[in-house]
Amino acid sequence: MDKNIPIVVVAFNRAKSLQRLLNSLNNAIYENDNIPLIISIDKGENQDVLRVAEDFIWKYGEKKVVYQSENLKLRRHVLKCGDYSLEYGNVIVLEDDLLVSKYFYLYSIAALNFSREEDRIGGVSLYNHRFNVEAFEPFEYYEDEYDNWYFQFASSWGEAWTKEQWVAFKKWYDNNPQINDRIEVPEYVRGWSNSSWLKYFISYLVETDKYFIFPKKSLTTNFGEAGTHVKNNNTDYQVPLQNGSVLYRFSKLDQSQAIYDSFFENIRIKNKFVEYGFDVTVDLYGKKPIELVTTRYLLTRRILSKKVIKSYGCCMRPHEDNIIYDISGNDFFLYDLYELGKKPPKDRIRKTQYNLRYVDRTQYLDVIKMIIRKTKERLIRRLMKNN
Repeated sequence: MDKNIPIVVVAFNRAKSLQRLLNSLNNAIYENDNIPLIISIDKGENQDVLRVAEDFIWKYGEKKVVYQSENLKLRRHVLKCGDYSLEYGNVIVLEDDLLVSKYFYLYSIAALNFSREEDRIGGVSLYNHRFNVEAFEPFEYYEDEYDNWYFQFASSWGEAWTKEQWVAFKKWYDNNPQINDRIEVPEYVRGWSNSSWLKYFISYLVETDKYFIFPKKSLTTNFGEAGTHVKNNNTDYQVPLQNGSVLYRFSKLDQSQAIYDSFFENIRIKNKFVEYGFDVTVDLYGKKPIELVTTRYLLTRRILSKKVIKSYGCCMRPHEDNIIYDISGNDFFLYDLYELGKKPPKDRIRKTQYNLRYVDRTQYLDVIKMIIRKTKERLIRRLMKNN
């Protein structure tokens, strides 16, 4: 078991963020004092960032500050940092707007050593998603007996790779320069700028049917501060950190009941529909392109002019539990796409209440302002993409 995995910090123009991350690294738990720390800084108007890196005293081994000779931008920069796995055999990569749990390194060692035995694991996430970035709604994973879940979605908020995992991705990456037209990848992801390395890794996972292993208790949290892909600070991606030690019990893919595709849909839900020959597409968030639906039956929240075989409510959490426990209602519909039918009723307020839980009447105006601000931000992103 490798206990000297290098930590690579990806930095550019956020000096205070970098200082916060580095402080949290010094507060973490390590099993020895021979841990390589590499702070890689992309070239720019950022001498304050360089000073923070050079002044930082790393208590657990050798520190190396690498100032890039040219402005690589985020995609090339992260790919270059991932290449440290070729030299060291493994790598942990952290962007500068993160903060780590003091147990992050112990988790990384355990998850990397477990994942190297599983060919279908493409990498290790240190972050645990609580927000569906495609649907802009809360996300909750299914609770089974293990300490991990699987997601066909790479992590950029704390990730780790073995050399073998990284080599397999880079081989695919070198042969796939164009990915924007692949409908199997969520539209939201495809709309990210060309400086995003993450959309390439997600495309790789989808095409090769691999998954990232995710922790159920997050080892990083994201401050969402202004940077390359974020223009304003927000708390959407703040998650609870693991604050106690864990003797990890990881599931293999064939053992897990918490396996999610790139649209945040639990693929195990199909097992509920054995009487339909498993010929069911699961789309509880309603975000899968209709071109991807090749099955006769569709389980979705969408309102369609197709025959409704069965309907379910949306009361339990996570929302797939409403299917598993057969909760009645009119929030999710199992359609027979081969037959026409009357559109079912839909109460949009129920979905909002389910997601928000509770909003005090004094907060109504604030919620409206927040919606307007976020709508403007999304429009600006679209305009920037088209220009």
